Amino acid sequence: MSAAPVDSGRPIAPAKQRILDAATTLFSQEGIRAVGVDRLIQQSSVTKATFYKHFGSKDRLIQHYVAAASAARLATLDARMAAHEAPHERLLALVDAVNADLRLDDFRGSLFVNAAAEFPDPRDPVRIMIAEHHDAIAARVTELLSALGHPLPGEAADQIMVAYVGALSWGYVGDPVGASVAFRRSIERVLDDQLAAPRR
Repeated sequence: MSAAPVDSGRPIAPAKQRILDAATTLFSQEGIRAVGVDRLIQQSSVTKATFYKHFGSKDRLIQHYVAAASAARLATLDARMAAHEAPHERLLALVDAVNADLRLDDFRGSLFVNAAAEFPDPRDPVRIMIAEHHDAIAARVTELLSALGHPLPGEAADQIMVAYVGALSWGYVGDPVGASVAFRRSIERVLDDQLAAPRR
């Protein structure tokens, strides 16, 4: 099963945007399963008919929510990376992205990890979208490591992704400063390994 496309590229209707904004706020603060359609309708100030006209079901709205969050996250990450020329500086832009999240007053951990916990079936369209989101970040990391000449860019990218997801989780349930420092050190360790690798 694959996730259905949710972005047609056309301008979004104001009522549809209000529903999506309400979902973004409520889902991230209270959890996806805990928020019902009636609450979403009330929060977005639309009628039930309008809700179902734009989304058809809560499941469809959830997919829009995850897709919108992924697009926004990747766009922000790309902008941070584009601000630097050197590949290693672009890689360290991941740390800046995590730091920005950890400083948010309403930060509740990675919304993608939180959403995945509510959808245990890996074949569910929501889980597929979450996997694709992390794959997209991993692909960027792998490309940068390849540009740096890392001998095993895929494996090194996996190490960084584990540290990335872990930093967002530990930054919420534990020590945000410690999580940020540990994440930066994880990336620096991968870069040091690359520099220490024997040349062929």
